[in-house]
Amino acid sequence: MQRRILGFVTAVLTVACAAGCGSSSGTDGSSSSGGNKTAQVKVGIIPIVDVAPLYLGQKKGFFSSRGIELEMESAQGGAAIIPGVVSGQFQFGFSNTTSLMVAQTRGVPVKSVVNGATTTGNTTTDVTGVAVRKDSPIRSAKDLAGRTVAVNTLKNIGDTTVRESVRKDGGDPSKVKFVELPFDQMPAALDGGRVDAAWMGEPAQTIAKSQGARVVTSPFAETDPRLTLATYFTTTRLTKENPDLVKKFTEAMTESLEYASEHPEEARQILTVYTKIDSEVMEKLTLPDWPTQIDMPSLEKLASLGEQDGIFGDKKPDLDALFQ
Repeated sequence: MQRRILGFVTAVLTVACAAGCGSSSGTDGSSSSGGNKTAQVKVGIIPIVDVAPLYLGQKKGFFSSRGIELEMESAQGGAAIIPGVVSGQFQFGFSNTTSLMVAQTRGVPVKSVVNGATTTGNTTTDVTGVAVRKDSPIRSAKDLAGRTVAVNTLKNIGDTTVRESVRKDGGDPSKVKFVELPFDQMPAALDGGRVDAAWMGEPAQTIAKSQGARVVTSPFAETDPRLTLATYFTTTRLTKENPDLVKKFTEAMTESLEYASEHPEEARQILTVYTKIDSEVMEKLTLPDWPTQIDMPSLEKLASLGEQDGIFGDKKPDLDALFQ
């Protein structure tokens, strides 16, 4: 596991040097940093419901009105998106907050620019949950000890918050066995018995429920009812070299979050643009909350749990530098 984490860090630091030690041409994704020319901006995303405001904002013209032409590219998780942003493959990315903390403690030059998604705070129906088969003997979080649980990325926000749920329920979090699977493969893996449980985002969670699965714990809401789950980020270099582009992206994304919060059904409908879900699943799935402000106390708690799990090594994340 340590070799895997070190490999990730080495890869990110390598592309960080490649992006930061050479010329600056092309780092802003546009042919001109000023004037009225349109900036071509690539955003690395995870194809889950959390990024619906981004697609909705694109549709409503919040980005184009600010001279930004968006292109979205999918990845498995925030840990995979970060190297793409640092290398210049993407100008911005969507990542869970733990991935960003890990990157920063390893010296990766990233900076959050605007909120992404927040838990609903509902411990019975949240945007993520740990699901088990209908006939599983697992009844609550503590029963996950000694079981195999799928998460989309190891040593990250999923297993950290699952451990916290197990701990709060009186179980031994150190005995949970985590395996890595993409969200879209989890319903089949669970239904086929390849894992005992799966921590799923939407729409995978609702798809699994339609196959008979039941949710036994909601780790995000149980960790903190105001937990900031993910944000949109860029490199510290881009914030210095093209602050105008960063400002426009942040403004457009803020408007998108506000609109999605006020028009949840439009946000739900936009899912058909980037996910393969049928209408029945789309109507049943749980949407996250999309406040424009990051909740710092919840991130302090998440960082503390990450330190407890040992995912940051011997260096603590600087939350103020990363998220404010």
